Amino acid sequence: MKIESQIIVQPACSLRGTVQLPGDKSISHRYAMLAGIAEGPSRLENYSTGADCASTLGCMRALGVEWERDEKGAIELKGRGLSLVSPAHSLDCGNSGSTMRMLSGIVAGQRFPSEMTGDESLSRRPMQRVITPLSAMGAKIESRDGKPPLRITGAPLKGIDYRMPVASAQVKSCVLFAGLYADGETRVEEPLHTRDHTELALRAFGAQLEQKAAASGGGEVRIRGGQRLRGIEARIPGDLSSAAFFLCAAALFPGSQLTLPNLLMNPTRARLLEILMQVGLRVSVTQLDQIHGEVVGTLQVEGGQLKGVTIAGADSAALIDELPVLAAIAPFSEQGIEIRDARELRVKESDRIAAVAENLRRMGAQVEENEDGLKIRGGQNLHGAELDSFSDHRIAMAFAVAALRARGEILIRGAESAAISYPAFFETLERVVER
Repeated sequence: MKIESQIIVQPACSLRGTVQLPGDKSISHRYAMLAGIAEGPSRLENYSTGADCASTLGCMRALGVEWERDEKGAIELKGRGLSLVSPAHSLDCGNSGSTMRMLSGIVAGQRFPSEMTGDESLSRRPMQRVITPLSAMGAKIESRDGKPPLRITGAPLKGIDYRMPVASAQVKSCVLFAGLYADGETRVEEPLHTRDHTELALRAFGAQLEQKAAASGGGEVRIRGGQRLRGIEARIPGDLSSAAFFLCAAALFPGSQLTLPNLLMNPTRARLLEILMQVGLRVSVTQLDQIHGEVVGTLQVEGGQLKGVTIAGADSAALIDELPVLAAIAPFSEQGIEIRDARELRVKESDRIAAVAENLRRMGAQVEENEDGLKIRGGQNLHGAELDSFSDHRIAMAFAVAALRARGEILIRGAESAAISYPAFFETLERVVER
């Protein structure tokens, strides 16, 4: 039986302090999967504490990959090479679409059948976007009208040229992972440039691939099948998507000061910082370094006057995970925030467009909801209310941030959903809030 929790957030006047963030979710997923199919051991420090990345580890164990957490909290995995073991039961992906979509590319290359399942929320999410290319490569996949559970019968795969109809780093990753098992070369073309964590991770584990950018803003990646991977030792940088909540909270209060060390600064994720600087957050980056191809640094931010912005096109794709919290702080900006071309938000853990609009209205905001986004005018004063997380970690955390500027306390039902990506979020936020 699911036990629902709730949390009350009181108004604040500032934020100050240092935030040590858990490991980046996107990198944690990919490193755990690649470590499992590499040859030799891997050791991953600062692996994400979220339930989603725990689901990936659980699935890898079910596929025969041995791993344990050492005395310092690092994950040590024993890679099996490309050939995994037929699971004794379904691969439970929990709430993690990342696990299901990306791991399906590895499972499709095995010589045994697998069933991939998830919770109620994941069971409503679209998987046809990975079923189509994997089927073209030779895998046999059964689904429930393109939704989980997925029953994947592995087969000898063949390389394909695949042009993604929708920009998605998860789909790109799935096809590239399957490409490791395919005969010949696999080429993936994306209409817009998406996160390149998979390309960097594959190179870190010893794979060779070719990348080429396109003038249109997209690009292509090519990988040859049959390559052998080798285990690595890595410290996973702090999660930038989790940092977004603290950055937006700081942006709410002029004079707020936060330091975020060991933070992922990948250029394909840097648009978030550029947008936040546009809306008035003062940002400086120090101690830049590069670890396994990923740029890592210390971020120091100071709150300024919160301005407005319009987010559309390629920016909406690049900021898809951060859009809920940007929308949640929009009423407190001077000119408001408009989000367009973000229809993908409707098929996340919740319908995030509808969820944001509903909660803002409960707080007294005027919101214009569109099929592919939101228009929220600035200069609004919001009051206390009872809100719903809609069982979505990003909605729960986004409205904990918005609550800091409300007039009166905010009660958020379903607060336990934050554990999907950041179990210590509410405690960490409370530690840096000043009242």
